[in-house]
Amino acid sequence: MENIFEQSVTENIISRIKRLQLGTVPLWGKMNAAQMLAHCQVPIKVGMGEVKIKRSFIGFLFGRMAKKAFLKDNPFKKNLPTDTSFIMADEKDFEMEKHQLTMLVRSFANLGSGASLNAAEHPFFGKMTTAEWGILSWKHLDHHLKQFRV
Repeated sequence: MENIFEQSVTENIISRIKRLQLGTVPLWGKMNAAQMLAHCQVPIKVGMGEVKIKRSFIGFLFGRMAKKAFLKDNPFKKNLPTDTSFIMADEKDFEMEKHQLTMLVRSFANLGSGASLNAAEHPFFGKMTTAEWGILSWKHLDHHLKQFRV
């Protein structure tokens, strides 16, 4: 399974982000390209400990079970519900968000698989290991890049 902490995987994701175009219409969902780029930054910032989001009650009840399903080697389903902390409803600057996500992915990946992200708690899944952060980060980015055909 792909992991954002592998250099070739990181470079592939960054290449795909750079190919994204402002006017690309998503295959599903409500976000435009700039909003998607901003949305993808939030879970990475959570993983890095830069953003703290209180764990949801639903996450507390079902997060551990859901995490196991999300870690399996299958893509995320389309139109899954999004925690309100991750929703981007306002307009965003496409080029700025594209640059920020690229830099953030690189910074996160540079932490490497030896990083200790175990203290970072996901607002739905709860405690996650570094390896889980690497896999879920890649799957989330891949999901949204496919949403916009890159």
